[in-house]
Amino acid sequence: MTTQRHPDGIFVHPAGLCESSTVGAGTRIWAFAHVLDGAVIGVDCNVCDGVFVEGGAVIGDRVTLKNGVLVFDLVTIEDEVFLGPNMLFTNDLRPRASIRRGREDLLPTLVRRGSTIGAGATIVCGTTIGEHAFVAAGAVVTRDVPGQAFVAGNPARQKGWVCHCGTRLRDLTCPDCGRSYPDLREAGA
Repeated sequence: MTTQRHPDGIFVHPAGLCESSTVGAGTRIWAFAHVLDGAVIGVDCNVCDGVFVEGGAVIGDRVTLKNGVLVFDLVTIEDEVFLGPNMLFTNDLRPRASIRRGREDLLPTLVRRGSTIGAGATIVCGTTIGEHAFVAAGAVVTRDVPGQAFVAGNPARQKGWVCHCGTRLRDLTCPDCGRSYPDLREAGA
């Protein structure tokens, strides 16, 4: 097997498959990952082993998709998002094997800039994950998550707030970096 090196420093592992012509400079696509035609991937992304990105999905810049992540049509992921191992998105609230639904029947999902979605989490379609939010490992998100919220459980419920650095806030202040978020008090903290 030969390594696929492309212009702009795009790397596709010999056991990876990238059918999209819209992949940003410096992006790495590893073994057994499959990026379908029509998917858009930004610059300097890391698409790890076993990731599947369907046509119609849009992934921003500097996004990490750890092993086994599934990203389907109508999912938009903004810049600097971390997607943990084996997390997945849905895009159909009423799937049936015997019924082929058109794209117009699917619901979009948006993950805002700087968010983290933990290992094994499921994001149900039609939801928005706010900027710098943190979805815990194994959570099942069935409704919108506010920016900087920390959510966990099934269904996911807000358990607190997080700093831009990812640390849980105490009294709206980060114990690691010292950054304070008084504006979250008005958001229901």
